[in-house]
Amino acid sequence: MSRNGIYRPFLIAVAVLLVFAVVFVAAGLIGWWQPAANEQAIGEASRWCERVADGVMREPINSLGNLGFIISGLVMLLVLARDTKQDRPKRNPFIGNQPIALLYAGATIYLGPGSMLMHASNTTFGAWADNLSMVMYILIPWVYNLAIMGRWRDRTFFLSYGLVVVSFAIGYWFFGSGLGINLDLFGVSIALWLISELLYRFWSRPLRWLSGFLGFVIAAVFGITPMEMLADPLEHWWVALFWLPAVAATSAPPSQRRYWPWFPAGVISFLLAYAVWTTGVPDHHWCDPDGLYQAHAVWHLLTAAATWFFFVFLRTQRPSKAAPAAISEE
Repeated sequence: MSRNGIYRPFLIAVAVLLVFAVVFVAAGLIGWWQPAANEQAIGEASRWCERVADGVMREPINSLGNLGFIISGLVMLLVLARDTKQDRPKRNPFIGNQPIALLYAGATIYLGPGSMLMHASNTTFGAWADNLSMVMYILIPWVYNLAIMGRWRDRTFFLSYGLVVVSFAIGYWFFGSGLGINLDLFGVSIALWLISELLYRFWSRPLRWLSGFLGFVIAAVFGITPMEMLADPLEHWWVALFWLPAVAATSAPPSQRRYWPWFPAGVISFLLAYAVWTTGVPDHHWCDPDGLYQAHAVWHLLTAAATWFFFVFLRTQRPSKAAPAAISEE
């Protein structure tokens, strides 16, 4: 493969980002458009603490904090290009310019522009683009895990992923963040990722059906207790999705991953980011709308670091026996 071919994904990403930058600045100079009903007026503290400015970016620091995602994703593309250049064995879909690895890097990059659109414009469209970017990223690891343990073909993985993304995009646009059915897909996907990772590491038939209970622990970490769920089961119907990995993970994975240190690093980075995120609101005593330190921007940087840690973690996957290392092609 020619040098240009090896680096084509990286060059395409840079070109798309340059086009986005031009459109972004032009929209900002024009004044964006009508802000969302839940956003604050110019001069007031935004929902994420930073004072709303009258310029290209309504929340400049929170917007620029998203550069971390763009840098992380571009570096991933360079690493994948280097793999391809060195002709590294493709036993792992996250080694070299392979479709799933490119999807992961591309989704990481899009986290930046998606969130920028929300913080820079304070519009409904910006919120839609932001939430879509988060879902496009978080779906990849757990759907990938289910694909491995369910022995899916590549096209089944991409069809499943694409169907959920399109459904979310349409549902959020017309019905809002709960999709009209009180479903926080991003939050539930965090639980599904960790549940599927538990099964990937310790798969057994008994554990398949016990694994869903981990979802209650994860929900409690983020402030939703089992007592709340029991008090209003219809409102929390989505706990049934905690057993989706059990249904789909029909076989032990034919590969293994090295968890230390990258997986814990990613989890710790995300949890630390979440702790910082809770302080980046106007009624928190740490909030300084005019300060250079903005907690929400730090949340962006720490979660960008987590995307990198998880990328390196997924690259540790190796076959554990004479079987396909990832999604079945049989």
